[in-house]
Amino acid sequence: MHHVLLLGAGTMGSVHARSYAAMENVTLAGIVEVRKEKAEELGLGVPVFATYEEAMASLPRVDIVDVCLPTYLHKTYVKKAANDGKHVICEKPLARHLADAREMIDFCKEKNVKLFVGHVLRFFPEYEKSRAFVQKGEIGDVAVARTFRGGIFPTAWNDWYADHQNSGGLVLDMIIHDFDFLRWSFGDVERVYAKSLLGRGFARMDYALVTLRFKSGMIAHVEGSWAHEGFAMKMELAGKSGIINYDSAQEKPLIAVSRAKQQGVGGVAVPESPLNENPYFRELKHFIHCIETGGDSLVTAEDAYKAMEIALAAIKSIETGEVVTLS
Repeated sequence: MHHVLLLGAGTMGSVHARSYAAMENVTLAGIVEVRKEKAEELGLGVPVFATYEEAMASLPRVDIVDVCLPTYLHKTYVKKAANDGKHVICEKPLARHLADAREMIDFCKEKNVKLFVGHVLRFFPEYEKSRAFVQKGEIGDVAVARTFRGGIFPTAWNDWYADHQNSGGLVLDMIIHDFDFLRWSFGDVERVYAKSLLGRGFARMDYALVTLRFKSGMIAHVEGSWAHEGFAMKMELAGKSGIINYDSAQEKPLIAVSRAKQQGVGGVAVPESPLNENPYFRELKHFIHCIETGGDSLVTAEDAYKAMEIALAAIKSIETGEVVTLS
């Protein structure tokens, strides 16, 4: 049985808490949350603590610390947990700055604890299957990809998302999901160019369009919005022999369509139904399995670092108006 201490009971903390409560081999030992009522609203009946130190002094056993705090607090609490010899699960992005992310990765290695980062898009069946289609050559070599991720401007404790210096805005906090998925599917990025509303004075709105050129020559256009009601994510991967298209707003399964079928010479459309398990549950279950077996994670801390590198290059491009080349 694994005993988990959860830091934070906001949106992601609540999702993680309910996922742990549904696992047979995990005990949610406690929650650290300065707003005690937020943790108690979950109705899970676990102890709630005001500070990490109070929790560690009070709980008889903690094996894993799950950090679901604002981005700018990640480094502090990942290092506290690692220093106490606990395996760490940290929500994305790993940190606000690359130097901090590298320090966290190196510190966890030094303390011989595992560090997992919550790039959950890899656990969405639609994205898993899309990558599998690409890897199998179902649509031929992919030349162009387009992704979209959008919703309303997020609200949270102390309105920290509105502080770009702490959150990194939607580029670092939200469309980093797409950067990670695209790099997972198509390899390393070579050049980044981006535009956004950053600094233009639109109250509680943000929008960004990022163009990525991969070392393979493939081009991706990544669009993100914090100016939409509701939430939607889209993906289109265009290969030499077909297209993969997914739109969460359409409420229908992922479909891969062969160009041959469109031209009336055969081919099939392949619908794939989502799995029953919530992607966040699948992600955390996978991390727990890696701790149990010592196996490699589907998403590594280095993957999280690389996704940050792309996101921060996009922010630099937005600020300078220049193309940014990654080393």
